[in-house]
Amino acid sequence: MTMEQMITIPSDHRVFFEFLAPREIPAGPAKVEFKVTPVIETQNKPVPESSNQATPRADRLLGIASHLGDITLEEIRAERLAKYLK
Repeated sequence: MTMEQMITIPSDHRVFFEFLAPREIPAGPAKVEFKVTPVIETQNKPVPESSNQATPRADRLLGIASHLGDITLEEIRAERLAKYLK
């Protein structure tokens, strides 16, 4: 079941929730997910298909990611812990 509602965030950023679960949901443990997605209104400006702006941060991150290959979670964990185990 997915429930969605648009709200306006007040200037003090305090938002209160009261949730009354529908009767179809059985009593007992349940997982509740909370996701905030800001709604940004645009002024119908055309978005260029390709821009010539430099993106050094993205380029660095893509360069790092390109060397990952088929690395497993265990290998990533071991690599991160290696600096503490020396």
